[in-house]
Amino acid sequence: MTAQLTPHGAEKVRYRNLAALRTPAPAKATALLVPGYTGSKEDFAPLLDGIAADGLRAVAIDLPGQFESPGPEDEAAYLPSALGAVVAALVEDLAAEGPVVLLGHSYGGLVARAAVLAGAPVAGLTLLDSGPGELPEGARRQALGVGEPVLRTSGLDGVYRVREQVSARSPMWAALPAELKDFLRLRFLASSPAGLLGMAAGLRTEPDRVAELAATGVRTLVVAGERDDAWSVATQREMAARLGAPFELITGAAHSPNTENPVALLRVLLPAWREWLGWPR
Repeated sequence: MTAQLTPHGAEKVRYRNLAALRTPAPAKATALLVPGYTGSKEDFAPLLDGIAADGLRAVAIDLPGQFESPGPEDEAAYLPSALGAVVAALVEDLAAEGPVVLLGHSYGGLVARAAVLAGAPVAGLTLLDSGPGELPEGARRQALGVGEPVLRTSGLDGVYRVREQVSARSPMWAALPAELKDFLRLRFLASSPAGLLGMAAGLRTEPDRVAELAATGVRTLVVAGERDDAWSVATQREMAARLGAPFELITGAAHSPNTENPVALLRVLLPAWREWLGWPR
């Protein structure tokens, strides 16, 4: 599975100082896609053409400090509230051309939520494998604690060597094509160290802001892979209930349905977005 290297019809563009993949115009609305920690716009490659075929322009971005988007040296600039302000400004720009639906994956969900709380004018918000606040105890949070001192002392190369050593134990990693492994390495080494440290801090400290989001009245959809190992499925289902939002489970997927089962994910996303936009289903 090549996932992030899936062929698509989008072009590389820049919005403000953010690298993006954008499907061609014309379109009546925009779907803005925000990646998670250590991710990039390419995480949405399997979704882009399907979104465009349904009449929306897909815009997938690298957040500041990710892959091809530069970012500041201040670690605090990568907390959800700070990145949310960046995304809110981009939504404002895109909304000048038509309504915008916003999707955030994992850490990108915390950022997308912050954008809505900052006043981003969205027609709806999708939280994909994201949670109500900080990452709970577990392997992913432990990895953040292990990685931080290595990054501070040995830099990106040192951290990636550790990641590769851990990944080598996984049969799934062994099965990945060499070209995808090369891309994942290139992407990680292009990251901003301050960005990785700041986002890791956000994953360990973000408060539960579900009540604030519910109070905005923005229509929301919560989606999780059935084997998510970051925030539990039960936690995400409970978050949806607190939001008064639908909850959808994607079979055959873990923490990244966008790459693990994109066909099933599109079957969930597109009808919901059409409803938010007032389009016929």
